[in-house]
Amino acid sequence: MFEEEIIRLNKFLAKSGIASRRESDELIQMATTEVNGKICLNPAYDVSEKDIVKYDGRRIDLIDETVVIMLNKPKKVITTVKDTHNRRIVMDYIPKKFRLTPIGRLDQNTTGLLLFTNDGDLQQFLTHPKNNIPKEYEAIIEGRLTTLQKRKIKKGIYIGFKEFGKAEIIDQVTEKTRSKVILRLRQGKKREIRRIFFKLKVKLFSLKRIAFSKIKLGALKEGEYRELQKSEISLLRKL
Repeated sequence: MFEEEIIRLNKFLAKSGIASRRESDELIQMATTEVNGKICLNPAYDVSEKDIVKYDGRRIDLIDETVVIMLNKPKKVITTVKDTHNRRIVMDYIPKKFRLTPIGRLDQNTTGLLLFTNDGDLQQFLTHPKNNIPKEYEAIIEGRLTTLQKRKIKKGIYIGFKEFGKAEIIDQVTEKTRSKVILRLRQGKKREIRRIFFKLKVKLFSLKRIAFSKIKLGALKEGEYRELQKSEISLLRKL
């Protein structure tokens, strides 16, 4: 069952697809996890293969195989696992047979590529800011970005709350009064692109994520999903 005979409880949760190891620390300390019928608050508690581990009352086991699913998230869908206001959430669009969590998030009005996995350690690696995982977005804006505006975006522009927004402009195609701009981000601050355009006083009509590192959205239609191949998962691990 285990690669090694003993495994820490936080790693057990991560390898069961509950959350990243760091998030599992917090969940365990919130009295969500039982070992052999007793609540355990210690993330470093050693678990053997004979122990019965439950999370939120349900028995959990280590996953046999890492699963990663790509969803083309529609507009007005919330990136969350649960919602108390009966709004549409991303989990409504992916199969229930897997215990998956989103890798990062897209805001409600942003569409496009969103990944899910049952591997908590992979999730943490791909979302940790220090790893600078590149992501590409397609923005439809009013008018056209000037050379000066592109320089500001590349250098970094103050977007409020003691934060700077920064992106690389990959391409810009203008038709009549609108432009399609392709941007590459590495930081992933909350609503970063929207805040950049707001500070530049550029009207943003739509925003779609089209790539997560080397994984491309391709022709996947809005609201549809596909399971990543093993070779694609390997690409994510090697970043």
